[in-house]
Amino acid sequence: MNVVFDHADEFGEGILRTLQLAGSSFAGAALVAIVIVSCRVAPVRPLRMFGTAYVELFQNIPLLVWIILFVFGLPEIGIQFDLITTAVIAIGLYQGAYYAEALRTGINTVARGQAEAARALGLGFRQSLAQVILPQALRSVIQPLGNLTIMLLMNTALAAAAGVVELTAAANRINLQVADPILIFVSAGVAYGLLALCISGVTGYLERRLVIHR
Repeated sequence: MNVVFDHADEFGEGILRTLQLAGSSFAGAALVAIVIVSCRVAPVRPLRMFGTAYVELFQNIPLLVWIILFVFGLPEIGIQFDLITTAVIAIGLYQGAYYAEALRTGINTVARGQAEAARALGLGFRQSLAQVILPQALRSVIQPLGNLTIMLLMNTALAAAAGVVELTAAANRINLQVADPILIFVSAGVAYGLLALCISGVTGYLERRLVIHR
């Protein structure tokens, strides 16, 4: 264990960078999901087609491909960000497709009468979605959203392919110095596991407090 303690600063920096990537990507993915799910359930056919195409596109191409494409492709068309921002954009856009589908599942659980009542009160589509349907849908899919957030956390490891030194990349750098892969990568795995347990704990708490029993 001396190896881990001797390189605690590097592990710590990797964990903080992983949390930065996960938090920023989660915020971006949540925003993307709201936009896409709104398109998916909109009464306008072109918007529904756009939402469907977006989900199919991002869910059927691996995240690593998107990260590499954004890192090397965007500069070719004159768009350039730092590596962390590029990784966050790629992860957020990718993960947003999954969040959107989870939210759409939640919307399908909302009774049709809720939308009809909203229309009867004079609420338009956007008002009904924002004030009546989405709040109920969100409370119905807290656990699936938590699982997707754990997936997002694990996907931040792919940012190493773009040169971002998060936890996995930090562990690899330490291993190149001390050549003790089992201990180093097991330690990194334990760190990921603890972070996932934190997400699971928060999700479980929110579900107990907010879930709608139908």
